[in-house]
Amino acid sequence: MINIYEVNETNQMISQMNLDVRTITLGISLLDCIDADLDKLNQKIYDKITTVARDLVYTGQEIEKKYCIPIVNKRISVTPIALIGAAACKSAEDYVEIAKTLDRAAHTVGVNFIGGYSALVAKGMTTGDELLIRSIPKALACTERICSSVNLGSTKTGINMDAVRIMGEIIRETAEYTKESDSLGCAKLVVFCNAPDDNPFMAGAFHGVTEADAVINVGVSGPGVVKKAIESARGESFEVLCETIKKTAFKITRVGQLVAKEASQMLGIPFGIIDLSLAPTPAVGDSVAEILEEIGLEYAGAPGTTAALAMLNDQVKKGGIMASSYVGGLSGAFIPVSEDQGMIDAVEANALTIEKLEAMTCVCSVGLDMIAIPGDTSASTISGIIADEMAIGMVNQKTTAVRLIPVIGKGVGETAEFGGLLGYAPIIPVNPYSCEAFISRGGRIPAPVHSFKN
Repeated sequence: MINIYEVNETNQMISQMNLDVRTITLGISLLDCIDADLDKLNQKIYDKITTVARDLVYTGQEIEKKYCIPIVNKRISVTPIALIGAAACKSAEDYVEIAKTLDRAAHTVGVNFIGGYSALVAKGMTTGDELLIRSIPKALACTERICSSVNLGSTKTGINMDAVRIMGEIIRETAEYTKESDSLGCAKLVVFCNAPDDNPFMAGAFHGVTEADAVINVGVSGPGVVKKAIESARGESFEVLCETIKKTAFKITRVGQLVAKEASQMLGIPFGIIDLSLAPTPAVGDSVAEILEEIGLEYAGAPGTTAALAMLNDQVKKGGIMASSYVGGLSGAFIPVSEDQGMIDAVEANALTIEKLEAMTCVCSVGLDMIAIPGDTSASTISGIIADEMAIGMVNQKTTAVRLIPVIGKGVGETAEFGGLLGYAPIIPVNPYSCEAFISRGGRIPAPVHSFKN
């Protein structure tokens, strides 16, 4: 039973510590929409999304009123569109038409974002996969709410280096298409290794083919709550610190579990997973970097940062899995630069570099996230950074991702402005030396030996 103390404690976390449910994401399978006729396909997609998701936003608003819990975003994820459009799409332009349909459906039901403009090419690319990938820059430029992702590798299959090379070019092209808004299109494009099928967070959300016809996934957040809790453990041992983080993560996850169950019941759609990631925002006091500082670092990026982040991530997971039987998605701690004021401050103090961020991704939830780099960075250098991050995921059997933003017309020392939850970011220098001969080899980097555990 929930007692009055727990109610008051949760109210305090919401009102004073920036606790929120970051997203309710409704996953929708579009497999039954597949049609060889593009017009029919688009109509089926629009009809299914607007039917299944018609009450999603209203439901979220009702839960907010009932429990006084902020639900920041209501989102949709769909089956990877490279699969859905393969029979009908003969060109990249055909896929762009599907993107417009998805965007129109998102507007109709009122969601913030729709994810799943995606391709899964960890081992190889079909014609449909490549056409979708080639369409991404234009699709993101001509839509408002579409998010795109491409899975380039996995522990089981290795890394598709042909796709890695192409994605360096696509990210550059996307930046050019949206250069008038500080290359904002790249903020809605992420590449993965070991992408999960049930991630509720954008830009990487898609509805995996092993999922049910429709499912509710919820992403909770609470960096401010964790920071406030561990203030009470200043000067204490790591044992005390870890227990404090675990207990706090448990409480945060219980809030998400409550919202997920309620949304599932109201919509008549099965509950999928809770993603208990600590997802920061630009708001003061809602920062993963500030948690690391509270643990004992002068700035995120100082010696000890990777160890502190590893400990934080592990304790968040340990606390969360006791609060819900269905923890999934990414679950841990995000370290996006532009969305975390503490990370921005660390970059501006020269405490945090892209190389240190890469080291931190070995132990955190995702990877190099929302990092603004000089607009003249070459496609091959972007591909090299992607390849490094894919290798970390492949070898360590974890999800890693890259969301880089080459800001056209700007360089190191300048700032890119994205607005809203995306925040702003100082432009970080990248290694100036070339990897073009490496990226140009083509083919596939084989999976590591430990992938063969069948």
